[in-house]
Amino acid sequence: QVQLVESGGGLVQVGGSLRLSCVASGSIGSINTMSWYRQTPGNQREVVATITSGGSYNYADSVQGRFGISRDNAKNTMYLQMNSLNPEDPAVYYCRLSRPMRNDFWGQGTQVTVSS
Repeated sequence: QVQLVESGGGLVQVGGSLRLSCVASGSIGSINTMSWYRQTPGNQREVVATITSGGSYNYADSVQGRFGISRDNAKNTMYLQMNSLNPEDPAVYYCRLSRPMRNDFWGQGTQVTVSS
């Protein structure tokens, strides 16, 4: 089994920054893709950024240039550096782990709130 634990959410002012972390444990495998998603009440979960175990990454258009995804494979940890937070960014942010031909796993989420 795989466990994902997110942390780093909180309250920040518009224009501020937060850094989210996702620590993975268990049989995560050497080849995987980790992603950040976010969800607001009444809406579907949407992908924010994705990074492969090889280091390839991509971003949703809405966060391009403001957010930075990274990972430390030795620590089984993924990060999301969120800068220039704006009123469209508040959500519960989730970590997802995907492996070839295996089930996906999700973390429990961490709340990000942006005050104006």
